[in-house]
Amino acid sequence: MSRGKVGRIPIAGAVLCLAVAASPALAQDHEEYDPADIVYGRTVYERECTICHAADGAGVGGVDLRNGPLRRATSDRRLGMVITNGIPDTGMVAISLDAAELAGVIAYVRNMNYDEENVELGDAVRGKAVFDGAGNCLQCHRRDGEGARSGIDLTSIGARRAAGALRRTLLDPTGTMRPIDRPVRLVTADGTTVTGRRLNEDTFSVQIVDEMGRLLSFEKADLQELEVARESPMPVYGDRLDPEALADLLAYLVSLKG
Repeated sequence: MSRGKVGRIPIAGAVLCLAVAASPALAQDHEEYDPADIVYGRTVYERECTICHAADGAGVGGVDLRNGPLRRATSDRRLGMVITNGIPDTGMVAISLDAAELAGVIAYVRNMNYDEENVELGDAVRGKAVFDGAGNCLQCHRRDGEGARSGIDLTSIGARRAAGALRRTLLDPTGTMRPIDRPVRLVTADGTTVTGRRLNEDTFSVQIVDEMGRLLSFEKADLQELEVARESPMPVYGDRLDPEALADLLAYLVSLKG
């Protein structure tokens, strides 16, 4: 599901070399994080961090990522800054991660004691078959230049959306649909009906991408009708797929880095 070591070189310095303080760390509960982010974050940690910190998080003297406390990372925001910026004059070097990788490794570091027994991302190779087959994802979405345009382009979705966010979308597409991405149906002054996905809207105009991929702009004063859908046309994949196929599809989506 991850990019593995292809094209990636393990960082020689400590990736998460965080100073330990005597004061207690902020309480961190794995229930605050989506299990999918924790599981995905483990793959990122194993690829980038174990070279220095070891699998148990105690590979650097005086630093215990599993049990803390972590003086320089008392919040997730500060932990993210340490990872992406490094710590000058220490073995902690900056590392470049995409948004999903960063969210995942933060979730995992905060929850290294989390029991992953009942959490699974599945197999990305099998997930591709689900994507192209039973999932029928290209009916609405595009990937690497193929597919439809009524949904967002998924070519790099794994770099832009955290695993937990993707999982929630598969299970509750309407509840997680961004307002700006809602499907629209409008009728122009000459009676032509146009459907598409909303890209932008203000008081006077609306811009959409139609099913042919064309960017269209309309003045609201010139429209006979403008209807914005409240429900996502995307199926609830928790109902359509069995748990194994759902886990495989999620693994594949996470692997799409563009």
